[in-house]
Amino acid sequence: MENAIDAFFIQQRRQIAELATKHRLPSISASAEYAMAGGLIGYGQNLADYYRRGATYVDKILKGAKPADIALVINKKTANALSLNIPQSLLIGADRVIE
Repeated sequence: MENAIDAFFIQQRRQIAELATKHRLPSISASAEYAMAGGLIGYGQNLADYYRRGATYVDKILKGAKPADIALVINKKTANALSLNIPQSLLIGADRVIE
């Protein structure tokens, strides 16, 4: 199975986020845009920025960058709609928290 984000899921992120929330299912994606579209958690870089700065990330990885250095976006509004309590330690470590 391929590890890349599938174009279908990127295209349908808003609908997937809405359905997950409607059915009270916590959801996560390897795309920051997913949380911005209403999903619970999106981790990774903004896709447009990621593609523009791809060579920079390749360089960092080759120099030993840690996976914990990847950006994390959490949508608290969605967490509240799902009655989920996001641990403060996770919120503190997030690069962006959507209220």
